[in-house]
Amino acid sequence: MPRRATRRFLPRKTKHRILKGIICVRTSFRNTIVTVTDTQGQAVSWSSSGACGFKGTKRRSPFAAQIATENVVHTLVNQGLLKEAEVRVSGTGPGRETAVRAIYQSGIKINKLHDITSMPHNGCRPPKRRRV
Repeated sequence: MPRRATRRFLPRKTKHRILKGIICVRTSFRNTIVTVTDTQGQAVSWSSSGACGFKGTKRRSPFAAQIATENVVHTLVNQGLLKEAEVRVSGTGPGRETAVRAIYQSGIKINKLHDITSMPHNGCRPPKRRRV
């Protein structure tokens, strides 16, 4: 019988201590990627739904976004690195709110909550209509 895959990473070793950071949550229709950086923008830790063991359509679920967020945040909180953070949410996927809730429940103080989703102001010209 094959072993069941676990959905948690082992804690990563970090080179420097940060008390304030930026948590970037990028949610697309296929995946959710969570990155923790210091205030200068240097990546400290990251996780994604696909890296946590979810495959196919399960990757886009809110539960997968929650697991990915808990994974990266608990890694830093358990090492005593992150106390307060600014959260930047990008994208329109289904895991947006769940990821922010997971950050809030972890005990990290949220200073700012930005929505940095890019919105076109009537941007590029659409392609020609398809003729069959």
